[in-house]
Amino acid sequence: GAWDMFRAYRDMREANYIGADKYFHARGNYDAARRGPGGAWAAKVISDARERWQGSVSGRGAEDSRADQVANEWGRSGKDPNHFRPAGLPSKY
Repeated sequence: GAWDMFRAYRDMREANYIGADKYFHARGNYDAARRGPGGAWAAKVISDARERWQGSVSGRGAEDSRADQVANEWGRSGKDPNHFRPAGLPSKY
């Protein structure tokens, strides 16, 4: 699961695509959770830690953190991450 989360983060940084953040959050959690309970656990731990840091240290704010958590939970629950996919994001992702 941790690898799935890292891969989604790496792809998000590489894509550098405005509006794609929530898609990559959902995708990383989705891919990790598909590996089973351990993957879902890893995704939750990593997501929660990232959002705690983002909400308090990065200055991005609690509202953005809450929206990220919605996408995280969406993916972990097995729902299609493409729900958050922005138009025009290259098909590579």
